Amino acid sequence: MKRIITAITLLVALTTMRAATLTLTVNKVRKQTITGFGAACCDGAMCPYGTDTNPVRLLYGPTSKIGLNIMRMEISPNFEGDIIVPEWGNWDSPYDWKGSLPSAKIVKQRGGIVFGTPWSPPGEYKTNGSAQGGNSDDQGNQRGKLREDCYEKFFPWLNTFLAYMKKNGVNVDAVSIQNEPDWWVSYSGCLYDPQDLVNLVKNYAYMLDRETYPGVRLISGESLGFTQNYTDPLMKDATCREQIDIVAGHLYGHAPLNYMKNSAVLAAKYGKEVWMTEHSSTDNIGDRLPNWHEQLLFAEELNECMLAGCTGYIYWYMRAHWAFVGTGETKYGTDNKKNKLLPRAFVMSHFSKHVTGSTRLTTSRDMTSGAEAPLEFSAYIKGDSLIVMAIDTTKTDYSMKLRLPEQVKSGTHLLSTGNETENLCQEKTIDIGESTNSVVVEMPARSLNTYIFIIDRGEDAIRDVQMADSRRADGLIHDLNGRIVTPSRITPRQGIYIRGGKKFFIK
Repeated sequence: MKRIITAITLLVALTTMRAATLTLTVNKVRKQTITGFGAACCDGAMCPYGTDTNPVRLLYGPTSKIGLNIMRMEISPNFEGDIIVPEWGNWDSPYDWKGSLPSAKIVKQRGGIVFGTPWSPPGEYKTNGSAQGGNSDDQGNQRGKLREDCYEKFFPWLNTFLAYMKKNGVNVDAVSIQNEPDWWVSYSGCLYDPQDLVNLVKNYAYMLDRETYPGVRLISGESLGFTQNYTDPLMKDATCREQIDIVAGHLYGHAPLNYMKNSAVLAAKYGKEVWMTEHSSTDNIGDRLPNWHEQLLFAEELNECMLAGCTGYIYWYMRAHWAFVGTGETKYGTDNKKNKLLPRAFVMSHFSKHVTGSTRLTTSRDMTSGAEAPLEFSAYIKGDSLIVMAIDTTKTDYSMKLRLPEQVKSGTHLLSTGNETENLCQEKTIDIGESTNSVVVEMPARSLNTYIFIIDRGEDAIRDVQMADSRRADGLIHDLNGRIVTPSRITPRQGIYIRGGKKFFIK
């Protein structure tokens, strides 16, 4: 009997341990609006040089399982865009621009964003006379930098890339100044000191032809670790601020809530977007696919980028055994089937399918420092949806009470709990009952969770909008759910609307 009682006591204790509870409060404080998520169309497993479109077909567009909407491509150091791809390392015979065209066309057709990044300007513009970065035995200590007498040629050269892409059916949305200007490399590269970038942008960025290519945006140099010494000088100079639209960088060597968060401060102050444009968190794992814990750490990186003020997150390769689409190389495991979506893609889908287009809300558990926390959270609002992300890297199940800033009437729980295909993205209905702003949800051990709630606007919301509009003459137009549609100077679509506390119909 004693043994039975002891066993029952132990079972109760274990159950109690697994039934841990916590509370998360989502606030009304709004932060950045998220432009989207993406990956790079470059060399590697997408050869011959980016022309294989299977990855973008699997990953991009609102109807895909993953929902990416930003694609990065390389602006190779040439002029014509039709030079044959050289063997690896032959940097003086530039590879072509046309390799990215097939994938870029598909992304644009699916409503996505494409942008180009130069690893090096043409070699003839540089101090070492080569597209190579300069870190090689045959060049000694000769570092490849853009020659000052060629600064005036740089943006006209970018214009030739924009012209080539447009001629071939792709309107490029943005161009960057340089991939990792702070990294001395043996492959294609170009070094810039922070002041070099300031001088280049301040004195010559006006030459980017925004009239011929309306809407094209300029991205800052994408430093290796998203360091402030490369971002802040551009934001502190008024002329540079006027030219730079997106502040960008990478995460190598520095977690998002460190340098990236600091670099985002001035960018946000001046209304600039903040993009993380390259990182691969487990590309060095060797001869296997990432395990589930490593996938959860990737989810935490995505989450921490959002908490750091990021508006766009672009992963490195689309197709690799540590990326989104399988390569077919069996040495990495039987699950690495060519053109099969890998677990990392479904981890990304929690953010790319649901956070894109949303505005981040603060929570009671926002992280301010550190990385790889046992539990992480973030929250967003998008139209009538409230979205809460929760990541549990521990062995403990949680029952989580959510205090929401709005009344909600229904909810869906998207759950990923392992590498197995059947567990990559389960969907469950959250039983809410009557409209409420307090909901209890499950957060299983070692899981990635997306909770999506539909806000209950109701008749009270319309009445509140009517009362508010009757007290102010701001001219705003609302729909029947109380949402702001547009300023009165722009005509909405056909339907019934509210302005100044009165309903009116637009034919």
